[in-house]
Amino acid sequence: MRPLRPNHFPQSALHQKAMDIFTLARNVSAYFVYDLAHLQPNGHEDPGIYFTGDIVQQSVSLAPEILKAESQPFSEEKYKSAASVTRLTNLLYKNCERLEQLNSNGKDFLPLLRSEIKKFRRLQRTWMLTL
Repeated sequence: MRPLRPNHFPQSALHQKAMDIFTLARNVSAYFVYDLAHLQPNGHEDPGIYFTGDIVQQSVSLAPEILKAESQPFSEEKYKSAASVTRLTNLLYKNCERLEQLNSNGKDFLPLLRSEIKKFRRLQRTWMLTL
């Protein structure tokens, strides 16, 4: 049996996958930051370093939006939150593609994150039908 969250709702599979994506995105970001923190020869920082923060911010926003959608009493608010989850997922995937273009050893871990996002999308389709 799954442990109950403080608001006494059992965790959905989608919420658990969102938490897994957050953990993975945070670790991938930390790896990229180490590689991209150095200044370029012209004295500027690598613009790709901002994508690392974006994947963490987008992944941390997934779980609260899922909980928000599940706890809304009216379907209109549920669908607004579900649309937000879809938007965040698409942005997260797009930023993973952008990070793959960078010259870093961290891009070896991005296929793992992208595959988790694909699994999340499959769960998300089913979840949206149940709202």
